[in-house]
This record gives sequence, structure tokens and C-alpha cells, in this order.
Amino acid sequence: MADEQQQAEKKEEKPIEVPEKFKDLVEKIEKLSVMELAELVKVLEQKFGVSAQAPIAVSAGAAPAGGDGEGAEEQSTFNVELTAAGSNKIAVIKVVREITQKGLSDSKAIVDAAPAVVKEGVGKAEAEELKKKLETAGAQVALK
Repeated sequence: MADEQQQAEKKEEKPIEVPEKFKDLVEKIEKLSVMELAELVKVLEQKFGVSAQAPIAVSAGAAPAGGDGEGAEEQSTFNVELTAAGSNKIAVIKVVREITQKGLSDSKAIVDAAPAVVKEGVGKAEAEELKKKLETAGAQVALK
């Protein structure tokens, strides 16, 4: 069954046409090792101030279904959700362990399962503090 799936994927793949102006660059990149490619990505991210990670859409809060906007209250409790561990996974695991008061293996499981809720039903001030701690460690965090 796996062979059938692989064959179906190969049939769907189309050869990528590289424009002439990029052929030399693409050929050089193809010759790089995985470690060299990772280093190149980091250099490009720093040089141009961008991130190679996929953007994550986060809704700040949906409007009530009534549609008239009345009765819209500010959210008082939040769930702190780890959306991505980032490049310094060990530091993020340490912070998750501190926040959740769980063991090392449980904290690692939470980080590996990202996106995952780290703490539920916390107040706004505490949620912002936890978010700051996690982001300082290198994680991406959303408050929901």
C-alpha cells in the first residue's frame, strides 16, 4: 500500500523548471550538504531580517455571532499555546517544565507536540508573563 502511495506521489510531481538566471545558483545549492544549507538559511535570515518558518495565522478573538458588536467583553482568561519550539528547543523545554511543574519527559512531550497548550485558564497578566518567558527562550506562542 505504501508503494502505491509513493507511485501516486511521483506521478503528481512535475519537474520544476528553473529559470536560466537562477540555474547556476540552484546547481550550487544542490551541491551543499544539509548542514551547509541550514547555515545558509540562518545567514540569509539574519542578512535580510526574515524567517524561513511558515507564517502562523493567529486570531486575536472572534466577534460574537450576534454581529452587532454589543456585549463584546474583553477576554479574562487565556490559554497559553506553544505554536513552535524554535531553534533553542532545550531552553523551551526548561521553561515549559518550570511553568507546568511537570517532569522533563512530560515537558519534552508538550514541546514536541507543538502546537500544544502549555497552560489553560490563566489571567491576562500571567498569560503575558508566560508568553514573554517562552518567547525569550526562543519559542513562538499564541494566547487564545
